[in-house]
Amino acid sequence: MNKLRLVVNNAVRRLDAMFPGYFASAKHNHYKDFGYPETLNFSQLYAMYTRNGIAQAGVNKTVLKTWQDNPFLLEKERDGSEAGQSDETTLEKQIRQRFDDLRLWPKLSEADGMSLVGAYSGVILRFADSKLFEEPVDRVPGGLDGLVEVIPAWEGQLTVSQWDTDERSESYGQPKMFQFNESAVDSKQQPRSFVVHPDRVIVWSKNGTVHGKSILEPGYNDLLTLEKVSGAGGEGFWKNAKSAPVLEVDPEAKLTEMARMMGVPLDELIDKMNDQVEDWQKGFDKLLMVQGMEAKTLGITLPSPEHFFAIALQSFAASINMPVKILVGMQTGERASKEDADEWALTNMSRRNNYVIPNIRTLVQRLERVGILPERDWFVDWTDLTESSMSEKIERASKMADTNQKMGGDVYVFTDDEIRAVVGYEPLKDSEKYRNEPTDEETEGALGTKPKDIEQ
Repeated sequence: MNKLRLVVNNAVRRLDAMFPGYFASAKHNHYKDFGYPETLNFSQLYAMYTRNGIAQAGVNKTVLKTWQDNPFLLEKERDGSEAGQSDETTLEKQIRQRFDDLRLWPKLSEADGMSLVGAYSGVILRFADSKLFEEPVDRVPGGLDGLVEVIPAWEGQLTVSQWDTDERSESYGQPKMFQFNESAVDSKQQPRSFVVHPDRVIVWSKNGTVHGKSILEPGYNDLLTLEKVSGAGGEGFWKNAKSAPVLEVDPEAKLTEMARMMGVPLDELIDKMNDQVEDWQKGFDKLLMVQGMEAKTLGITLPSPEHFFAIALQSFAASINMPVKILVGMQTGERASKEDADEWALTNMSRRNNYVIPNIRTLVQRLERVGILPERDWFVDWTDLTESSMSEKIERASKMADTNQKMGGDVYVFTDDEIRAVVGYEPLKDSEKYRNEPTDEETEGALGTKPKDIEQ
């Protein structure tokens, strides 16, 4: 038994020397086997987002659904979406107009998308306080006009340059200073570069720190697989279409004679044949002279890539909690089902409440602290993504009315007010419940006769 174990161990050592890492243990390193990176950095995630359509769809569709419309910043809790501008206070109107001038909500939406690609993103606040970015902020004069600009920043543009290492400090373990380099991600952007104090930065992430996670990280391997499958399929099709010939030389071929006929020395025959094949493929030469050779086409047979692509696609969609049909849209030839749409709306409502709104509250608190906004118990109101469409509401109200009609008699399952509430209408007042009966003049105009003539 010991002798057998010794033989096996020797065999394993020899195989491990020939194929390092494969036979040293029973388990393989799948990342190495399949060409997946062991660790990920922002540059890799950003490159995947900018060059992979599925990755970009996963991020952009999440942001577009979450920010389907803009929120309302209200002084007191009420339904701002239904109240409209007629019900807003003077201060709310001023805030809305100033935020519109600054394009605040679109820029926060942009920062939200940036945070999904990296571990976090930044919202840099430029105040009219006559101080440098690296200086702390006390009170900013000018009220709402004190906020001059909002700058969304990628993780690669906004990095921590100094940490707070004082255990007695309230901000212990948090960034003490940031370095902003606008052209670090895209060289075509503005070359602004400066040190910025944390008072002027809102860190936008799931937990409000720089230690977040990219939404692309769990499904990164699946995205690489998608690129391999689609790339291999395209490359295989191109090679088949290219039809590069393979020249098989006959043992009795007279290469010297062929070289003489082509007008080149024997040692240049191969280069001349390569040029001839290249010209033949481009269509310049209709004749391929292969004296003493047989030209064959090396065909490549590829399996259907749809199944392999679908597996990786489903895995990536699961990693970002997005139904596949919503991720790829109508490319599959099928619409997302009502269940998929409802689930997607619930997912983004949860994301709003647990991710986006807390970051908005952090921004509001910062604006309060520096004097841009007055201190209030501010309420962030947003329309419900799970709310039914108007056509669905009308259909439901119609079914309720049909139910009442089917009951017959004086039995009503649903009241008029309940039916109106389904479509979002307020109950009617008593004076509005009944239509006015037409007057004699209105009846005469409609029928072309007088009421007395009708009686006769």
